[in-house]
Amino acid sequence: MTGNALPSNPTGPRSSGAPSGAASGSGRLDPAIAARLKRDADGLVPAIAQQYDTGEVLMLGWMDDEALHRTLTTGRCTYWSRSRREYWVKGDTSGHVQHVKSVALDCDADTLLVKVDQVGAACHTGDRTCFDADVLPLAK
Repeated sequence: MTGNALPSNPTGPRSSGAPSGAASGSGRLDPAIAARLKRDADGLVPAIAQQYDTGEVLMLGWMDDEALHRTLTTGRCTYWSRSRREYWVKGDTSGHVQHVKSVALDCDADTLLVKVDQVGAACHTGDRTCFDADVLPLAK
């Protein structure tokens, strides 16, 4: 393992970073990883999903310790829905699955980069990415 790449099979007690109201899960994030994460006030870390072979930025989701543990151990992206207050596995409803290739922590330990093999659209609108529909004009 090099740099800030995270191991794919963590073990150990779950940290207390879960959002309030989150369903209690059986997963346990490696305490060494949990200790490094800088979470927001709700116990969440932004997770950028990127197509592993093209570098295309697909979407931004949110993870707590449990979601990160599930992502690292199942090979499928699990996110925390801030609006529904529940975990969701990308593709369970839509079929637009994200197969995890790697997970890395940024230099400040406050953002995750999840490299995935995206099947179908990444955005809930049906667009390939969540950044396709509203490109802002640059001043000239």
